[in-house]
Amino acid sequence: MSDEDAIMLFSVNDRRIWQIAASADEKREKVTGPVVTFVRNQNINVTNYCINSCGFCGFSKKEGEAGGYLSSRDEIRNKAALARQRNVTEICTVSGLHPDFDAESYTDIITTLREGAPRVHIHASNPMEVAYAARKSGITTAEVLQQMKEAGLGSLCGTAAEILVDDVRKVICPGKIPTDEWIRIIKEAHTLGIPTTATIMYGHCETVKDRISHLSILRSIQDDTRGFTEFVPLSFVHMNTPLFRKGLARPGATGREDLLMTAVSRLYLDNIDHIQVSWVKTGVKMAQIGLMAGADDLGGTMYEESISKGAGAVNTDYLDPAEMERVALDIGRTLHERDTLYRVV
Repeated sequence: MSDEDAIMLFSVNDRRIWQIAASADEKREKVTGPVVTFVRNQNINVTNYCINSCGFCGFSKKEGEAGGYLSSRDEIRNKAALARQRNVTEICTVSGLHPDFDAESYTDIITTLREGAPRVHIHASNPMEVAYAARKSGITTAEVLQQMKEAGLGSLCGTAAEILVDDVRKVICPGKIPTDEWIRIIKEAHTLGIPTTATIMYGHCETVKDRISHLSILRSIQDDTRGFTEFVPLSFVHMNTPLFRKGLARPGATGREDLLMTAVSRLYLDNIDHIQVSWVKTGVKMAQIGLMAGADDLGGTMYEESISKGAGAVNTDYLDPAEMERVALDIGRTLHERDTLYRVV
């Protein structure tokens, strides 16, 4: 699909959206079959202290600010052990950029999680954290990634992408790494045999053209590396964010935009098999609609979600697989549990 075609599809605002959704659903069935997948996972956010002040974030705190926290190694280990007792196959951890963190801090977190849950896949950090760790320790990002891998990192989160257009990043996250650096670190991870997810955060101040620029970058990386396991569209949760309160962002994506983001992504990203709906961002009902518009994955059970909740989302902590099964059966599909790398459990 050309960029021009994708822009046209994103701009549809009449009943033709159902044709786009149907086409995406047909494509989904050819690629992944008549199933809905999910991963049994647990979120563990180690700290919400952060040197950055991203406009879309309601999660981060400055040192001394009420509500700030930094988990001890014992707390991290105990949470990992609890996750293991819940029979999760994945622990996901992304935290704030703590002023005192360096490369050793991030590898220690991974090591501690591994101590608490020896056989659970660690899905951790993102290109921003890798760049920050490298800068604080005076080493290269490739060296940070290698150290993380040796500590037990199974896959890298493809977050901190937001919108991969620098003019937009200067507005929503001026303290984050630029587009070129995000791309370089993702490619380094793939080269080192560390798979990653791919994400987009939409519904704030980006244009349709910006969205396509972002998707084009992801498609190009996947052509080169085949290292993305999935694509996860993340609808902007606006309520408690500085970006919205300052009038720099609209109040999130509409239902039409959520539907089209899933459908157009399925049609445009011809080389990424799995499209995930984020029930945390859109709610379970809209997530089910996404499963009828090109998506094949419901994401994770989560447990203890903090970042979207901080921005104002509700009912984000846990989705019972029994409810996931109800959602899947209601649209004529079967629910399968998977691991992080999309192998059936």
